[in-house]
Amino acid sequence: MHNPLLQPTQLPPFSTIEVAHIEPAIDAILAQNRADVAALTAEQLPHNWQSLVATLEEGSDRLSYAWSLASHLNGVMNSDELREVYNRCLPKLSAYWTEMGQHKGLFQAYERFAASEEYAGLNAAQKKVIDNALRDFRLSGIALPPAQQQRYAEIQQRLSELSNKFSENVLDATQGWYFHTDDMTELQGLPDDAIEAAASAAHSRDLQGWVITLDFPSYYAVMTYADKASLRETFYRAYSSRASDQGPNAGRWDNSAVMEEILALRHEMAQLLGYDSYADYSLATKMADSPDQVIGFLEDLATKSRHVAEQDLAELTAFAAEQNGADSLDPWDLGYYAEKLKQSRYQLSQQMLRPYFPLPKVLDGLFAIAGRLFGIHIEEQENADTWHPDVRFLRLSRDGNTLAYCYLDPFARSNKRGGAGWPIVVIADVVQMVKYSFQWLTWCVTLIPRLVGSQRC
Repeated sequence: MHNPLLQPTQLPPFSTIEVAHIEPAIDAILAQNRADVAALTAEQLPHNWQSLVATLEEGSDRLSYAWSLASHLNGVMNSDELREVYNRCLPKLSAYWTEMGQHKGLFQAYERFAASEEYAGLNAAQKKVIDNALRDFRLSGIALPPAQQQRYAEIQQRLSELSNKFSENVLDATQGWYFHTDDMTELQGLPDDAIEAAASAAHSRDLQGWVITLDFPSYYAVMTYADKASLRETFYRAYSSRASDQGPNAGRWDNSAVMEEILALRHEMAQLLGYDSYADYSLATKMADSPDQVIGFLEDLATKSRHVAEQDLAELTAFAAEQNGADSLDPWDLGYYAEKLKQSRYQLSQQMLRPYFPLPKVLDGLFAIAGRLFGIHIEEQENADTWHPDVRFLRLSRDGNTLAYCYLDPFARSNKRGGAGWPIVVIADVVQMVKYSFQWLTWCVTLIPRLVGSQRC
């Protein structure tokens, strides 16, 4: 059977990828990578950059290509069939990465290379790759006795399962609740487009009236514009209690036990590796020196922000009291009265601006900014192979030379996780997909300079 996940292409052939392709591809790649590592470490021979690092990177790229596509489709086109296959692959991948992290032959090969004359001649970036690899071996338990290595492997596998289960529960909880009414007065204050969307959602469920879901665009519209405080409260409580032991679906899709187990396993893993806490373990690969330094930074930020936040809250509370005589604001009132205050003070509202900023116009403006700031030309390409009709396919170029391609999936829909579908970038000549969960302008400011400076991300 032809398997597109085993034949990397610059632009993924989404229309030809089937759920049945995923597990066989992962199995085949893991087997090939293990064989390559066995051959590479069969004898304790000296290695150079090409024979060690480049060879291993080729295997990692094969696996990254196949699993990145599977993970992405699991996020944007989730289904029971895909979820089942995805969950079967997780333990295999966890076992593989733990095995590679605890592979003594591989570790010794890196140690020999780090002590060689060739290492001394590497550039700073290459040395960093070697140093990080040795660090990651230690963080994978390479120095632990066999019994503790086995426990580390069990923890890693369980953590990968729990992390995915957490995301599944949030998705299921988001899709598992909706508000239905046939009383138009319940929707007073909502914009016309939100009411139209609610009518369409009701029709798709064979219901009369209107249905509002917990997908963020619908939730945001209620919290910002709905005049009925009771409706805002209903949505606030449903949204903030998703996948928990509280709220309208209390106990269903509850992540409480999942989170408790994740915390316990992280702490156990950190202590196995000699760290006082998971925070200490996590910072081993980050710039901050200690958990105290991170907490100090956050507390300092809170101290400097608190006064301004209190002023804003007092101003908003006074405005709400002026509007309806309320002595205090509930959490579900903040967005609503903030929008009202903006309209009152500046004669400005999101809905007034909305007709002037349809998505095509916003994208054109964003692309123009990218051009002025970075000399990058961004244009939409037609007839691209994508996973859904909503997806836009963009080409980023400079002086006629392609720097990257980008997929944009901007709209919420059923079986798509919140935040999934933000720009997926395929770097030209490097078959690698990288997700950027930033706002679009931040994405341009952070990504484009990297493309200008290098074609690797």
